[in-house]
Amino acid sequence: MLQTEMLRRGLLTWVSRIGGILVLLCCSLSLLYLMTCSPPHSDNPPLSHVLPHAGSSHPSLGGTGPVIGAGAGGTGGAGAAAQSGGSPGVHTYQMLLQEREDQHHLYISSLKKEIAQLKEDLQERSQQLKRVQESLKRAAGGPGDGQEGGAESQGGGLGEVQGAKSQQSDLQEFLRSQLSKAEVAAGTRLPSEYAVVPFESFTLQRVYQLEMGLTRHPEEKPVRKDKRDELGEVLEMALHSLNTPSSQQDRRGENIQPTKVYKPSDFIEGITRTEKDKGTLYELTFRGESTNEFRRLVLFRPFGPLMKVQNERVDTANVLINIIVPLSGRTDKFKQFMHNFREVCVRQDGRVHLTVVYFGKEQMSEVRNTLENTSREGNFRNYTLLQLDEEFSRGRGLDVGARAWKGGNVLLFFCDVDIYFTADFLSTCRLNTQPGKKVFYPVLFSQYNPTLIYGSPEHIPPVEQQLVIKKDTGFWRDFGFGMTCQYRSDFINIGGFDIDIKGWGGEDVHLYRKYLHSNLLVVRAPSRGLFHLWHEKHCADELPPDQYRMCMQSKAMNEASHGQLGMLFFRPEIEAHLRKQKQQQNSKKT
Repeated sequence: MLQTEMLRRGLLTWVSRIGGILVLLCCSLSLLYLMTCSPPHSDNPPLSHVLPHAGSSHPSLGGTGPVIGAGAGGTGGAGAAAQSGGSPGVHTYQMLLQEREDQHHLYISSLKKEIAQLKEDLQERSQQLKRVQESLKRAAGGPGDGQEGGAESQGGGLGEVQGAKSQQSDLQEFLRSQLSKAEVAAGTRLPSEYAVVPFESFTLQRVYQLEMGLTRHPEEKPVRKDKRDELGEVLEMALHSLNTPSSQQDRRGENIQPTKVYKPSDFIEGITRTEKDKGTLYELTFRGESTNEFRRLVLFRPFGPLMKVQNERVDTANVLINIIVPLSGRTDKFKQFMHNFREVCVRQDGRVHLTVVYFGKEQMSEVRNTLENTSREGNFRNYTLLQLDEEFSRGRGLDVGARAWKGGNVLLFFCDVDIYFTADFLSTCRLNTQPGKKVFYPVLFSQYNPTLIYGSPEHIPPVEQQLVIKKDTGFWRDFGFGMTCQYRSDFINIGGFDIDIKGWGGEDVHLYRKYLHSNLLVVRAPSRGLFHLWHEKHCADELPPDQYRMCMQSKAMNEASHGQLGMLFFRPEIEAHLRKQKQQQNSKKT
């Protein structure tokens, strides 16, 4: 009996011990499960409060602290929301991971660029070392050199390396001097408001400029590829600098670390200006980590010293210019043109050929008589008169005149009867063209209505005295491309004019774009010896809407300056003001 009782007590003790072990084991497993599967503990507020909505730019996006945790106690917040079907916590948790992944990608990209730059530097240093070793071998293998020759070679190799280092140091010193001379950190004293170099402002899509001309707009997209590449490079460098970890300190002594991933959408605005003897300054502004915080970067592209590219002798003694003039009627203007032609081309230059392409039959005899008179008076026989019995088309006339030349390659000058040019312009035409390489598109000075400038027809001076390049007498016709110098071979190879274009305008732009799409260099510059004489412009009703609109715009621009047109428009108000002034003066006298 006693044994049975002892056995039962032992069994109970054994069972209780086994139960305790099982309980401890279950608790351990539960604790291990909680430690493994539950989010880490954090004293920060829940993620749903840190990032209340998608796309938030909270500073913790780029941080490295325990903000990834969700809720206090490890069992609430995002974990609880996930278990209860709440998607916002999971969504913001994924957004945070995506932001961190983007930051790491940018950092990896910057490291790759640095590695590539280091590889280039290492390759350059290897080439320098290889050249030194080769110089040492040549010196050591030379006859009768011995150790002294090897020492001299080694000294020469070291001198070469030191010379390269000296050149690099000189270049860095020059760049620093360019930066110190430019108006980056401080301004310089200026004599007047006209000496200020203005800034251009730009965004991701637009450039806002002050120096417009007649072909540019105050707001426009960068059309030239080099301008787009320039601003794109500046923006890329700024983003790289913002997203790259740095040990630098700000003014408060705190480390500047990228706590957010800066993107192009964070760029607000930039300003830039170029001092032509120093360099180009860029200031870019980005949105910061909070509402009223911004990041501003200042970049500078210094200009290097002058370097000679070419030094050649150009002989234009035997360069003949074939001046082609399409014409229909307007014999009075043609006589005026031939008067200038005799003075400049026959008496002064003497190396020209004139081709006149006349449309129709009326007044053809007058044109022929004018040419024959010029031939007799100036002993000039280098002219060709072609007649086309069809509707006038400037492109058609110039194309026929260019192809009619049979004397080999010749320099062509496409001209009009309203054009006045000097002997200096003919020299410029020869110097700025080269077959297979360059075509010249001069910007001519277009004359305003002389009657508005001088008051009445009786006070208008001769044409030669009217041609003064001033603001009140005319403007640079930078929207016109009709006057051009090019060699016949380039004109034929490019395909010539679009002869389907009829009437006024359009054919010159078509040819100009062809050259822009080719490998030829297009020289576009103002020419002080080329003038467009004012004449009353008639825009025919038969023109298509686009050509009629261009004709009316040209008519308005050629009439007078902005100020002169304003005086004409407000003439009634001005006359009323003068009458009031006169009445007040009369009343004071009485």
